[in-house]
Amino acid sequence: MNSLAKERRAMGVSMNSLARERRAFGRIAKAAILQDLCQKSTGISMIEANGVSLRYKDGTEALKKVTLTIKQGELVYITGPSGSGKTSFLKLLMGMEQPTGGTLRVFNHPMNGNERKIRKLRRKIGPVFQEFKLIEGRTVLENVMIGIRFLGISPKKMKEEAVNALHKVGLGHKIYSKVENLSWGEAQRVAIARAVIRKPALILADEPTGNLDHENAVHILKLLTSFTNSNTTVIITTHATHLIENEENATFLRVNAGEFTIERSRNGGYDEDIIL
Repeated sequence: MNSLAKERRAMGVSMNSLARERRAFGRIAKAAILQDLCQKSTGISMIEANGVSLRYKDGTEALKKVTLTIKQGELVYITGPSGSGKTSFLKLLMGMEQPTGGTLRVFNHPMNGNERKIRKLRRKIGPVFQEFKLIEGRTVLENVMIGIRFLGISPKKMKEEAVNALHKVGLGHKIYSKVENLSWGEAQRVAIARAVIRKPALILADEPTGNLDHENAVHILKLLTSFTNSNTTVIITTHATHLIENEENATFLRVNAGEFTIERSRNGGYDEDIIL
């Protein structure tokens, strides 16, 4: 009986230890989940502008003391009239222009000075230009492969990645078509495939719906915004405010004469994480 009692007491101690371990594990798991949620909600800063100005050599002041922060995985729409500074801001983010005032950091690197570092940073950026910049006489596949020709991968791998990118944008059936035979909407999707083939951390789309009909414009915007699901930051400049006015999970910035203001944050109100 004494032996049985001892075994029961030992078992009780073991059960208590197990319960304590389970509670401790539960607290750790909850803390990990909370930390993950916090990281997803707060995000990592992708772009930090502090008093950024841009004055062209002819004296045009394209941007005036822009101060903002854009985070990883964020969807941002930039609106404003023609000539207000939207494209100039994207050129700064690409390193095609350098600030004439203030500081700009992309991927936590300053966007001025060292051209070699800026070229490396561009490999993390997928640009979608207004003019598409497709090469006529080449196939859709060849145009998309151009997006990764400098990454040092084999032709076989390049083709595989290009085919995957084209399937993502719904053009798997147009792989061997010449780009001059595409519709405007199809050409825009080729440009997007070329931008995303390198799996960029940042997509910059300059007026991607400018010359599209309503149906194609909606499709292109949905396609671009879908890339935020993989934690890619997507910045879109557009005049088509009627197409995005019901978008709830985005930040809306407006540019007027080179000055940025926030119209609506991703939460529907003012967000101090966006404009400092």
